[in-house]
Amino acid sequence: MAIEKMKLVKLSGPLTKLNSTCVQLLESESFHPRTAAKLFSNDMGFVPFVDENSYSKSIAELEQIAASNGAELSLTELDGNVDFDNLEGDYISEVERRFLKYNEEMGSLEEQKQICLDGIQSFEHFKGLDVDLDEISDCRFIKVRFGHLPKESYKKLNTVYKDNPYIFFYPCSEDERDYWGAYFAPIDKLDEIDGIFAFLFFEPITVPGAAGTVDEAIEECEKNIVIITQQMEEIQKHISELYEREAEHINLIYSKLVYLERVSYIRSFALHNDKGFVLLGYVPLSAAGELKKSIEQIGDINFEAEFIKRTSSQGVPVKYKKRNRLLSLLVEPYKFYIEMYGTPSYSDVDITSFVAVTYTILFGIMFGDLGQGFVLSVVGFLMWKLKKMGLGKILIPCGISSMFFGFMFGSVFGFEEMLDPVYEGLGWKGKPISVMDSINTVLLIAIAIGVGLMVVAILLNIYACLKRRQIGEALFSQNGLAGLLLYLAGVNLASGFMGGPAPIPGPLCAAILGVCAFLLFIKEIPIGIIDGHPDWKPESISDFILQNLFELLEYILSYLSNTVSFLRVGAFVLVHAGMMMVVFSLAGENENIFVIILGNVLVIALEGLLTGIQALRLEYYEMFSRFFDGSGVGFNPVTLKKADN
Repeated sequence: MAIEKMKLVKLSGPLTKLNSTCVQLLESESFHPRTAAKLFSNDMGFVPFVDENSYSKSIAELEQIAASNGAELSLTELDGNVDFDNLEGDYISEVERRFLKYNEEMGSLEEQKQICLDGIQSFEHFKGLDVDLDEISDCRFIKVRFGHLPKESYKKLNTVYKDNPYIFFYPCSEDERDYWGAYFAPIDKLDEIDGIFAFLFFEPITVPGAAGTVDEAIEECEKNIVIITQQMEEIQKHISELYEREAEHINLIYSKLVYLERVSYIRSFALHNDKGFVLLGYVPLSAAGELKKSIEQIGDINFEAEFIKRTSSQGVPVKYKKRNRLLSLLVEPYKFYIEMYGTPSYSDVDITSFVAVTYTILFGIMFGDLGQGFVLSVVGFLMWKLKKMGLGKILIPCGISSMFFGFMFGSVFGFEEMLDPVYEGLGWKGKPISVMDSINTVLLIAIAIGVGLMVVAILLNIYACLKRRQIGEALFSQNGLAGLLLYLAGVNLASGFMGGPAPIPGPLCAAILGVCAFLLFIKEIPIGIIDGHPDWKPESISDFILQNLFELLEYILSYLSNTVSFLRVGAFVLVHAGMMMVVFSLAGENENIFVIILGNVLVIALEGLLTGIQALRLEYYEMFSRFFDGSGVGFNPVTLKKADN
């Protein structure tokens, strides 16, 4: 478990060599820039560059051109003959103008098409109205209103207002709730009739003007849609041809702009005075030698590199060491879970392997079924291959772990006797663990797993503290040696009290508890003295006693609660067995295969999700909180592949 060592690199030289230096740093793809403003005061004459990055606008214009055509710009390899001074701004403007012209024409046609579609949607409700729409709209003494009316209101209209000669609604179509149609009103009675229909919850809609009947209007709209669609296809063809002709040139200009934008970005971290520049950044130890050689080729550049101690981790970026291919395939996907919690600091340890092993085992125990585990692995493989989902890579080993523990529990899609012939062939008396017949054993094993993982978590914290040269924390903190001994002594006493193994004699165990509790009570003093904390002396004895007494109680309760929390591992084993018993109960004595399949699908989906969450919760709250900082910064070198930071 290793995080790669970093070097802090300081580059200085004449201003005329700054751009060449930035180019070499960019091409190395190993330089993580750091602002140098805090190291040099204004009195020394160093000031930052205030140059505006003039390339971002052109990059955005090219990206917009590509996006509007459903394409993606790509970076092309630039050779030494590329003219970086000629960025062809006029060419970009001309290409953008031509694409904009086509896009405006396309937008206008889309608006016309939408108008026709809206017209058809409106006309569809009034197909039963066999009159000329143009003639209706030209009437001088009668006005028509199109819309829909609730069916309850239509009944009221035919009863309450049946004697009113001016109230007339002509229904053309209907749906579950409303009648669609029109009412006609004399011009001198329009306000009165509009008020009556508003009272009846009539909702008017605007019908586009058209000549002929409703059917003729719909037919005309459909013809227009065909014509507009053909015109849009023709314009899209011109756009595609234009982009195909210009794609290579556009990508070349885009690559030059990104290259210069990246160089300008590195330059923005530099400080300068009348004599020269200063530039700081982090470089991995493995890449420092090669970078130094490339910088020395420029000439007149002072290259200084110093190791960064693990104790000086503030702001230092973190880069994981490379693993071999097989280990990387198995372990790397679990970085997803670690990054959800936080990035390790430079002084932390790489816990990816720890998470990969513990999470996979916990998941397999809680979801132990040979058949369902196989399904999970297949689903994970498909998620990875078809959808490129990182979570799929995690599901594959988790499914395999479920298969292993399913074999140990004797469960295959809930069938508890299916593996009996296999056990007999192996010479075993039966399944290693019969879950429902060994409830106490399952729960005790879960507690034992919790104790083991808690001990490992505290040991990891001790190791991390020693790396940071925090000897006091490693010895006297609640997650240090004193806390570990207190925890083990407490476990020993609890185990002996319940009739379990207790290798440490009672009097010795009580003495260890007393000594470790006292050390945790006064831990701030020895930690402060050993690790050189300036404020280790208590300001008030009474406040010190009261505060540390409550903290000691909190430590003891956290040991207890974290350990008991692992009962959920055993509980999920029992829940899984119980859920499958329910499925087979519903399937009946004849074991209805449809019910069994549906039950297995529900269990895989529901319990698979819950098990994944609960295993992750154990990682975060019961283990990570004891040894993992999570406040680090990821190593982010400047490369051409990242056009923005």
